[in-house]
Amino acid sequence: MTIETPITLPSPEAPLKIGTRGSPLALAQAHETRDRLAAHFDLPAEAFEVVVIKTTGDDRAMIAADRPLKEIGNKGLFTREIEEQLLSGGIDIAVHSMKDMPTEQPEGLILDCYLPREDVRDCFISPTHSAIAELPEGTVVGTSSLRRRAQLLSRRPDLQVVEFRGNVQTRLKKLEDGVAACSFLAMAGLNRMNMAGEHMTPIAPEDMLPAIAQGAIGIERRTDDARVAEMLDAIHDRPTQFRLDAERSFLRTLDGSCETPIAGLALLEGEELWLRGEILRPDGSEALSGERRGPITEGARMGADLARELLARAGEGFFDWKG
Repeated sequence: MTIETPITLPSPEAPLKIGTRGSPLALAQAHETRDRLAAHFDLPAEAFEVVVIKTTGDDRAMIAADRPLKEIGNKGLFTREIEEQLLSGGIDIAVHSMKDMPTEQPEGLILDCYLPREDVRDCFISPTHSAIAELPEGTVVGTSSLRRRAQLLSRRPDLQVVEFRGNVQTRLKKLEDGVAACSFLAMAGLNRMNMAGEHMTPIAPEDMLPAIAQGAIGIERRTDDARVAEMLDAIHDRPTQFRLDAERSFLRTLDGSCETPIAGLALLEGEELWLRGEILRPDGSEALSGERRGPITEGARMGADLARELLARAGEGFFDWKG
Protein backbone atom coordinates (compact mmCIF):
# COMPACT_ATOMS: atom_id res chain seq x y z
CA MET A 1 0.00 0.00 0.00
CA THR A 2 1.36 3.42 -1.00
CA ILE A 3 0.79 6.33 1.35
CA GLU A 4 0.90 9.68 -0.40
CA THR A 5 2.80 12.43 1.37
CA PRO A 6 0.76 15.64 1.70
CA ILE A 7 2.19 18.54 -0.26
CA THR A 8 3.81 21.42 1.57
CA LEU A 9 1.47 24.36 1.23
CA PRO A 10 2.72 27.93 0.93
CA SER A 11 2.59 30.23 3.94
CA PRO A 12 3.21 33.91 4.73
CA GLU A 13 6.76 32.92 5.67
CA ALA A 14 7.29 30.97 2.42
CA PRO A 15 4.78 32.34 -0.09
CA LEU A 16 4.02 30.96 -3.54
CA LYS A 17 5.34 33.54 -6.00
CA ILE A 18 2.95 34.44 -8.84
CA GLY A 19 4.55 36.14 -11.84
CA THR A 20 2.60 38.56 -14.02
CA ARG A 21 2.83 41.64 -16.20
CA GLY A 22 1.96 44.88 -14.48
CA SER A 23 -1.14 46.09 -16.32
CA PRO A 24 -4.37 46.41 -14.33
CA LEU A 25 -5.88 43.48 -16.25
CA ALA A 26 -2.83 41.28 -15.74
CA LEU A 27 -2.90 42.04 -12.02
CA ALA A 28 -6.63 41.26 -11.84
CA GLN A 29 -5.93 37.87 -13.42
CA ALA A 30 -3.07 37.18 -11.00
CA HIS A 31 -5.28 38.10 -8.08
CA GLU A 32 -8.04 35.82 -9.34
CA THR A 33 -5.53 32.96 -9.49
CA ARG A 34 -4.32 33.74 -5.97
CA ASP A 35 -7.87 33.94 -4.63
CA ARG A 36 -8.88 30.61 -6.18
CA LEU A 37 -5.82 28.85 -4.74
CA ALA A 38 -6.32 30.50 -1.35
CA ALA A 39 -9.99 29.51 -1.22
CA HIS A 40 -9.38 25.90 -2.26
CA PHE A 41 -6.54 25.29 0.20
CA ASP A 42 -7.96 27.57 2.93
CA LEU A 43 -4.90 29.81 2.93
CA PRO A 44 -4.55 33.53 3.70
CA ALA A 45 -3.77 35.92 0.85
CA GLU A 46 -0.39 36.50 2.49
CA ALA A 47 0.61 32.93 1.55
CA PHE A 48 1.00 34.25 -2.00
CA GLU A 49 3.20 36.98 -3.44
CA VAL A 50 2.32 38.66 -6.74
CA VAL A 51 5.56 39.52 -8.56
CA VAL A 52 5.30 42.11 -11.35
CA ILE A 53 7.74 41.50 -14.21
CA LYS A 54 8.37 44.05 -16.96
CA THR A 55 8.74 42.49 -20.39
CA THR A 56 10.51 43.59 -23.55
CA GLY A 57 7.11 43.91 -25.20
CA ASP A 58 5.92 46.35 -22.54
CA ASP A 59 8.94 48.60 -23.13
CA ARG A 60 8.71 48.48 -26.91
CA ALA A 61 4.96 49.02 -26.88
CA MET A 62 5.42 52.23 -24.86
CA ILE A 63 8.13 53.53 -27.19
CA ALA A 64 6.23 52.67 -30.39
CA ALA A 65 2.65 53.29 -29.30
CA ASP A 66 1.54 54.36 -32.76
CA ARG A 67 3.03 51.42 -34.65
CA PRO A 68 1.31 48.08 -35.35
CA LEU A 69 2.23 45.30 -32.95
CA LYS A 70 3.59 43.22 -35.82
CA GLU A 71 6.36 45.81 -36.27
CA ILE A 72 7.72 45.50 -32.72
CA GLY A 73 7.75 41.71 -32.44
CA ASN A 74 5.70 38.61 -31.83
CA LYS A 75 3.76 37.23 -28.90
CA GLY A 76 6.89 35.98 -27.14
CA LEU A 77 7.89 39.59 -26.46
CA PHE A 78 5.29 39.72 -23.70
CA THR A 79 6.26 36.42 -22.03
CA ARG A 80 10.03 35.96 -22.37
CA GLU A 81 11.16 37.68 -19.17
CA ILE A 82 8.36 36.08 -17.17
CA GLU A 83 9.30 32.61 -18.42
CA GLU A 84 12.97 33.27 -17.68
CA GLN A 85 12.03 34.08 -14.08
CA LEU A 86 9.96 30.91 -13.92
CA LEU A 87 12.80 28.74 -15.22
CA SER A 88 15.31 30.30 -12.83
CA GLY A 89 13.06 29.84 -9.79
CA GLY A 90 12.42 33.54 -9.26
CA ILE A 91 8.69 32.82 -9.41
CA ASP A 92 6.69 29.60 -8.94
CA ILE A 93 3.91 30.13 -11.47
CA ALA A 94 3.12 32.60 -14.26
CA VAL A 95 -0.37 33.88 -15.07
CA HIS A 96 -1.14 34.70 -18.70
CA SER A 97 -3.98 35.82 -20.96
CA MET A 98 -4.19 32.77 -23.20
CA LYS A 99 -4.98 34.75 -26.34
CA ASP A 100 -1.50 36.30 -26.03
CA MET A 101 0.37 33.01 -25.59
CA PRO A 102 2.51 31.24 -28.21
CA THR A 103 1.32 27.71 -28.91
CA GLU A 104 4.65 26.21 -27.77
CA GLN A 105 6.31 26.68 -24.38
CA PRO A 106 10.07 26.77 -23.70
CA GLU A 107 11.71 23.52 -22.66
CA GLY A 108 11.18 22.94 -18.96
CA LEU A 109 7.83 24.76 -18.80
CA ILE A 110 4.27 23.57 -19.23
CA LEU A 111 0.93 25.33 -19.50
CA ASP A 112 -1.72 22.87 -18.32
CA CYS A 113 -3.96 24.80 -15.93
CA TYR A 114 -6.83 27.02 -17.09
CA LEU A 115 -9.30 28.97 -15.01
CA PRO A 116 -13.00 28.97 -15.98
CA ARG A 117 -13.37 30.95 -19.18
CA GLU A 118 -14.95 34.42 -19.14
CA ASP A 119 -17.15 36.01 -21.82
CA VAL A 120 -15.47 35.29 -25.19
CA ARG A 121 -17.10 38.14 -27.12
CA ASP A 122 -15.57 41.30 -28.47
CA CYS A 123 -17.12 44.57 -27.34
CA PHE A 124 -17.92 47.52 -29.61
CA ILE A 125 -17.23 50.78 -27.77
CA SER A 126 -18.50 54.13 -28.97
CA PRO A 127 -20.08 57.16 -27.28
CA THR A 128 -22.11 57.91 -30.42
CA HIS A 129 -23.04 54.60 -32.09
CA SER A 130 -24.18 51.20 -30.85
CA ALA A 131 -23.13 48.97 -33.78
CA ILE A 132 -20.66 48.75 -36.64
CA ALA A 133 -23.52 48.96 -39.13
CA GLU A 134 -24.44 52.43 -37.84
CA LEU A 135 -21.03 53.98 -38.57
CA PRO A 136 -21.04 56.58 -41.35
CA GLU A 137 -18.72 56.06 -44.30
CA GLY A 138 -15.14 57.10 -43.53
CA THR A 139 -15.53 56.83 -39.75
CA VAL A 140 -12.18 56.48 -37.93
CA VAL A 141 -12.00 53.22 -35.97
CA GLY A 142 -9.16 52.47 -33.56
CA THR A 143 -7.76 48.96 -33.02
CA SER A 144 -4.35 47.33 -32.58
CA SER A 145 -5.65 43.87 -33.48
CA LEU A 146 -4.92 42.64 -37.01
CA ARG A 147 -7.80 40.19 -36.60
CA ARG A 148 -10.31 42.89 -35.71
CA ARG A 149 -8.94 45.20 -38.41
CA ALA A 150 -9.31 42.51 -41.09
CA GLN A 151 -12.75 41.42 -39.88
CA LEU A 152 -13.95 45.02 -39.81
CA LEU A 153 -12.62 45.88 -43.27
CA SER A 154 -14.04 42.69 -44.75
CA ARG A 155 -17.50 43.94 -43.74
CA ARG A 156 -16.96 47.71 -44.01
CA PRO A 157 -14.08 48.53 -46.38
CA ASP A 158 -15.26 52.16 -46.36
CA LEU A 159 -14.07 52.70 -42.78
CA GLN A 160 -10.70 54.17 -41.80
CA VAL A 161 -8.74 52.07 -39.27
CA VAL A 162 -5.96 53.61 -37.13
CA GLU A 163 -3.51 52.04 -34.67
CA PHE A 164 -4.95 52.04 -31.15
CA ARG A 165 -2.73 50.24 -28.62
CA GLY A 166 -2.40 50.33 -24.85
CA ASN A 167 -4.11 48.76 -21.85
CA VAL A 168 -7.85 49.03 -21.34
CA GLN A 169 -7.64 52.36 -19.52
CA THR A 170 -5.34 53.88 -22.16
CA ARG A 171 -7.61 52.87 -25.03
CA LEU A 172 -10.70 54.24 -23.32
CA LYS A 173 -8.86 57.53 -22.73
CA LYS A 174 -7.89 57.71 -26.43
CA LEU A 175 -11.55 57.21 -27.32
CA GLU A 176 -12.56 59.96 -24.92
CA ASP A 177 -9.96 62.26 -26.50
CA GLY A 178 -11.43 61.71 -29.96
CA VAL A 179 -8.50 59.82 -31.50
CA ALA A 180 -11.16 57.54 -33.00
CA ALA A 181 -14.95 57.39 -33.03
CA CYS A 182 -15.06 53.82 -31.77
CA SER A 183 -12.90 50.88 -30.79
CA PHE A 184 -13.04 47.28 -29.58
CA LEU A 185 -12.07 45.50 -26.38
CA ALA A 186 -12.58 41.99 -25.07
CA MET A 187 -15.63 41.62 -22.83
CA ALA A 188 -13.58 39.32 -20.58
CA GLY A 189 -11.15 42.05 -19.61
CA LEU A 190 -13.91 44.57 -19.01
CA ASN A 191 -15.77 42.09 -16.82
CA ARG A 192 -12.68 41.13 -14.81
CA MET A 193 -12.06 44.78 -13.99
CA ASN A 194 -15.75 45.58 -13.45
CA MET A 195 -15.59 48.17 -16.25
CA ALA A 196 -18.37 47.00 -18.56
CA GLY A 197 -20.97 49.71 -18.84
CA GLU A 198 -22.40 52.53 -20.92
CA HIS A 199 -21.46 52.84 -24.61
CA MET A 200 -20.26 49.23 -24.65
CA THR A 201 -22.07 46.69 -26.86
CA PRO A 202 -21.09 43.00 -26.94
CA ILE A 203 -20.69 41.58 -30.45
CA ALA A 204 -22.09 38.10 -31.11
CA PRO A 205 -19.47 35.56 -32.28
CA GLU A 206 -21.60 35.09 -35.39
CA ASP A 207 -20.82 38.71 -36.30
CA MET A 208 -17.19 38.81 -35.16
CA LEU A 209 -15.51 35.52 -34.32
CA PRO A 210 -13.16 36.15 -31.36
CA ALA A 211 -9.44 35.60 -31.03
CA ILE A 212 -8.19 32.13 -30.23
CA ALA A 213 -8.51 31.49 -26.47
CA GLN A 214 -10.07 34.91 -25.80
CA GLY A 215 -11.41 35.12 -22.25
CA ALA A 216 -9.19 32.33 -20.89
CA ILE A 217 -6.49 32.58 -18.20
CA GLY A 218 -3.63 30.08 -18.30
CA ILE A 219 -1.15 29.28 -15.54
CA GLU A 220 2.34 28.18 -16.52
CA ARG A 221 4.69 26.17 -14.27
CA ARG A 222 7.93 24.23 -14.32
CA THR A 223 7.44 20.70 -15.61
CA ASP A 224 9.35 19.16 -12.67
CA ASP A 225 7.50 21.03 -9.90
CA ALA A 226 5.23 18.32 -8.51
CA ARG A 227 3.95 20.45 -5.62
CA VAL A 228 2.76 23.24 -7.88
CA ALA A 229 1.32 20.73 -10.36
CA GLU A 230 -0.85 19.25 -7.62
CA MET A 231 -2.00 22.66 -6.41
CA LEU A 232 -2.90 23.87 -9.88
CA ASP A 233 -4.78 20.69 -10.71
CA ALA A 234 -7.19 21.58 -7.89
CA ILE A 235 -8.32 24.78 -9.67
CA HIS A 236 -7.99 23.58 -13.28
CA ASP A 237 -11.15 23.93 -15.38
CA ARG A 238 -11.43 20.95 -17.74
CA PRO A 239 -14.22 22.32 -19.97
CA THR A 240 -11.96 25.28 -20.76
CA GLN A 241 -9.13 22.86 -21.53
CA PHE A 242 -11.25 20.93 -24.04
CA ARG A 243 -12.15 24.16 -25.82
CA LEU A 244 -8.59 25.51 -25.86
CA ASP A 245 -7.14 22.19 -27.03
CA ALA A 246 -9.18 22.60 -30.21
CA GLU A 247 -8.60 26.33 -30.69
CA ARG A 248 -4.85 26.26 -30.02
CA SER A 249 -4.37 23.23 -32.26
CA PHE A 250 -6.11 25.20 -35.01
CA LEU A 251 -3.76 28.13 -34.39
CA ARG A 252 -0.64 25.96 -34.11
CA THR A 253 -1.32 24.23 -37.43
CA LEU A 254 -1.84 27.62 -39.08
CA ASP A 255 1.43 28.78 -37.50
CA GLY A 256 -0.47 31.80 -36.28
CA SER A 257 1.08 34.87 -34.69
CA CYS A 258 0.31 38.54 -34.08
CA GLU A 259 0.94 39.03 -37.81
CA THR A 260 -1.83 36.72 -39.00
CA PRO A 261 -5.56 37.52 -38.76
CA ILE A 262 -6.99 34.31 -37.29
CA ALA A 263 -10.17 33.77 -35.29
CA GLY A 264 -11.65 30.69 -33.70
CA LEU A 265 -14.08 29.51 -31.08
CA ALA A 266 -14.89 26.08 -29.65
CA LEU A 267 -18.10 25.44 -27.74
CA LEU A 268 -19.17 22.37 -25.77
CA GLU A 269 -22.60 20.93 -26.50
CA GLY A 270 -23.00 17.98 -24.16
CA GLU A 271 -20.33 15.46 -25.11
CA GLU A 272 -19.76 17.12 -28.48
CA LEU A 273 -17.44 19.98 -29.39
CA TRP A 274 -18.29 22.55 -32.07
CA LEU A 275 -15.31 24.40 -33.51
CA ARG A 276 -15.52 27.39 -35.85
CA GLY A 277 -12.46 28.94 -37.46
CA GLU A 278 -11.72 31.88 -39.73
CA ILE A 279 -8.66 33.23 -41.52
CA LEU A 280 -8.51 36.57 -43.33
CA ARG A 281 -6.22 38.50 -45.60
CA PRO A 282 -4.69 41.33 -43.54
CA ASP A 283 -6.48 43.96 -45.65
CA GLY A 284 -9.84 42.25 -45.16
CA SER A 285 -10.28 41.60 -48.89
CA GLU A 286 -10.95 37.89 -48.35
CA ALA A 287 -12.14 35.75 -45.46
CA LEU A 288 -12.32 31.96 -45.31
CA SER A 289 -14.18 30.04 -42.62
CA GLY A 290 -15.12 26.50 -41.69
CA GLU A 291 -16.24 24.34 -38.81
CA ARG A 292 -15.96 20.88 -37.26
CA ARG A 293 -18.07 18.87 -34.83
CA GLY A 294 -17.02 15.80 -32.90
CA PRO A 295 -16.32 14.26 -29.47
CA ILE A 296 -14.90 16.70 -26.91
CA THR A 297 -11.78 14.54 -26.60
CA GLU A 298 -11.02 14.99 -30.31
CA GLY A 299 -10.63 18.77 -30.21
CA ALA A 300 -6.93 18.87 -31.06
CA ARG A 301 -7.43 16.64 -34.08
CA MET A 302 -10.40 18.69 -35.28
CA GLY A 303 -8.47 21.95 -34.87
CA ALA A 304 -5.57 20.71 -36.95
CA ASP A 305 -7.89 19.26 -39.59
CA LEU A 306 -9.85 22.51 -39.96
CA ALA A 307 -6.62 24.50 -40.22
CA ARG A 308 -5.32 22.28 -43.00
CA GLU A 309 -8.58 22.71 -44.91
CA LEU A 310 -8.45 26.50 -44.70
CA LEU A 311 -4.77 26.59 -45.66
CA ALA A 312 -5.49 24.50 -48.73
CA ARG A 313 -8.33 26.82 -49.73
CA ALA A 314 -6.25 29.94 -49.08
CA GLY A 315 -3.21 29.10 -51.13
CA GLU A 316 0.29 30.56 -50.87
CA GLY A 317 0.67 34.19 -49.83
CA PHE A 318 -2.77 34.51 -48.25
CA PHE A 319 -1.40 36.15 -45.10
CA ASP A 320 1.10 38.44 -46.86
CA TRP A 321 0.93 41.93 -45.39
CA LYS A 322 0.45 44.74 -47.92
CA GLY A 323 -0.48 47.54 -45.54
